[in-house]
Amino acid sequence: MTNKDLADLIFPNITKSIEDYENLYPKRNLEEGAKVVRFAPSPTGFMHIGNMMSAVINYVLAKKSNGVFFLRNEDTDQARTVEGALEFIHHILNHYHLNPDEYEFNGEIKGNYGPYVQSERIEIYHAFIKHLITIGRAYPCFLTPDELNEIREYQTKSKKRIGIYGRYAKYRYLSLEEAAAKIQNGEKYVIRFKSEGDFNKKFIFEDLTKGKIEMPENDIDVPIMKSENKLPTYHFAHIVDDHLMRTTHVVRGEEWMSSIPLHYELFKAFNFKMPKYIHTSLILKKDGDTIRKISKRKDPEALMFYYEEKGYPYLAVIDAVLTIANSNFEEWRTNNIDKPFYEFPFSPKKMSSSGALFDLDKLDNISKNYISRMSAKDLYQEYLTWAKKYDEHTYELINKYKEDTINFLNIERESQKPRKDYENYSSIFNKSWYMYDEEWNRDLVYEFKNIKDKEEIINITSEYLNNYYDDSDSEEIWFNKMKELCTKMGYTSNMKEYKENPDKYKGNIADFSTVIRVVLTTSSMTPNLYDIMQILGKERMLKRLEIFKERY
Repeated sequence: MTNKDLADLIFPNITKSIEDYENLYPKRNLEEGAKVVRFAPSPTGFMHIGNMMSAVINYVLAKKSNGVFFLRNEDTDQARTVEGALEFIHHILNHYHLNPDEYEFNGEIKGNYGPYVQSERIEIYHAFIKHLITIGRAYPCFLTPDELNEIREYQTKSKKRIGIYGRYAKYRYLSLEEAAAKIQNGEKYVIRFKSEGDFNKKFIFEDLTKGKIEMPENDIDVPIMKSENKLPTYHFAHIVDDHLMRTTHVVRGEEWMSSIPLHYELFKAFNFKMPKYIHTSLILKKDGDTIRKISKRKDPEALMFYYEEKGYPYLAVIDAVLTIANSNFEEWRTNNIDKPFYEFPFSPKKMSSSGALFDLDKLDNISKNYISRMSAKDLYQEYLTWAKKYDEHTYELINKYKEDTINFLNIERESQKPRKDYENYSSIFNKSWYMYDEEWNRDLVYEFKNIKDKEEIINITSEYLNNYYDDSDSEEIWFNKMKELCTKMGYTSNMKEYKENPDKYKGNIADFSTVIRVVLTTSSMTPNLYDIMQILGKERMLKRLEIFKERY
């Protein structure tokens, strides 16, 4: 019996050779330097910030080089597949406008290198596994779960490396006839790769992030096909896919570094050119006085649900990710404020080798800057879209008070130094609720400062609103009138004079205007009072004064 006979026994229906697949998936016709990259998450959990960093880096690499960014669904671990995870991956890519050039979803295939779902490529994998068996680089292994546990326990107690290698790989020495007999007898088996490596020998691997690394050769006979569903393992499937899809660069987390010896040997076994690898650092967060790896269980910001629910603009999140991905991104963004993020010249060498510290405060600052540059109408539309999905009450209010909301969002916006009040869409309502009569009237807690006497507060506000305020006044006339009444009522509009002789006056113009501000909004800290009063209008302000008289 030959290796080919054994391969035909295991895969009787596989007639295509690996050469056939080479012809089906030829080298891509791209310009020199174009990068072919893939985002290939497993639907065994919901997309997290580490996935997001990989997706953004891949997108930038492809876009900047006029290359190809494709999405692959690595669903070979079907027992751990989470319902809805695949849909969420597509949703996130769509939400952040990281649209793949090639993908497969809901029956639609875009691109000539599919299927892009691994479970649909099983015949391809079987052809490549069949080839390895034929050339003597793979074999059926009949180790039972009990035997595997026994080996693992022994290796653990003896402090030996875990895995099937050397004398533990007993079925690699089984004769072809014995292996065939066991298969024909219905015994369960996996297919293992037959390693030719020597753990005591080293090879040089060059990572684009970490540089040249000396690593021990792989000598473990890893499974490359499972027994239950005949699906390949991740290690094998992605090797075949990256070759046939003509991937030039692989972006993945540094936790995969330990797999390099195996992947290196698998590529070598087929005589395939290995893609270039970019291993990203662990994403860290500050937790009190310590810095630790961000956790999907402990940290809500680890999962991509968080940013959309909070209402961060998608471009702000992308910029925050690129800030931790490359040390020079912040400087580039400062100098290229209006350029799209994908024009950034990403460099793997500028990635942190010790871990990327993801800071929500940094994201908030990036987001505040981004929101401050939006027009009021654009911000309103984004705010409305967010509220419709995540906050029904706010949606109803800002929909009802559309013009008032836009005008409020426009306060101190169209200037050289626009206000930076909002870190995300969910933070807007808490800083604007008093503009909506239903909310203002719900729970009135006034933040009066230096002037707290109710009679004085009523006199100031009533006199100003009834006898001085006019909706048609310019801001300059409005302020002059306020200063005039301020002086008439025993306050001063001259702050320097007040500092020199505070006992001479009841207070200053800031105290005076704060009274009006708090009566109308309940808050002593608001955007420009003139603009707020213009939006509210005289009738609504007088009504608020009457309510104040009853409740304070």
